[in-house]
Amino acid sequence: MRTICQAAALSAALLFGGASVASAATAPTEVYSEVTAADIADPGAVLTDSAADLVAARTANQAISWFSSRNGSTAYQGYCERAVRLAWNRTTHHASAIEHWRSSDGARHTTGTPPRGAFVFWNISAYGHVGIADGNGGVWATSVNGAIGHARQGYFAHYLGWKPGNSN
Repeated sequence: MRTICQAAALSAALLFGGASVASAATAPTEVYSEVTAADIADPGAVLTDSAADLVAARTANQAISWFSSRNGSTAYQGYCERAVRLAWNRTTHHASAIEHWRSSDGARHTTGTPPRGAFVFWNISAYGHVGIADGNGGVWATSVNGAIGHARQGYFAHYLGWKPGNSN
């Protein structure tokens, strides 16, 4: 009985005070989150990786399998560096393929057949291009006939070389 009296007294106070029970229970309508420079500068804030993309792919076979399971996909057009990073589940991020090639992240090789899982680089634009070697003179890459696909190493012009594949 005491609880009922307290609830009635509270209701009466709210009603006579000019407020209603419904308005007291609703959330403010002007709640927002300000977008800051940090939100815009973080590529992860715009391009998020799905749970499937975050599955560990730490061997050459797993990296190649990542590409072959997406054969024909256009989801990574213009994002070749991102595709090889996801294929290897790398913690190291490069802004572009050409930045990856020029970095100290792995020894550069300009001769020989790239081994299975190696990063293979071409100078086809200001951003370059990268794929993953199959070990037999072919590569898995984006932009093979406009999608993820398998092609011979000479499919792209202006070959730069290769670096060992890894998930660092």
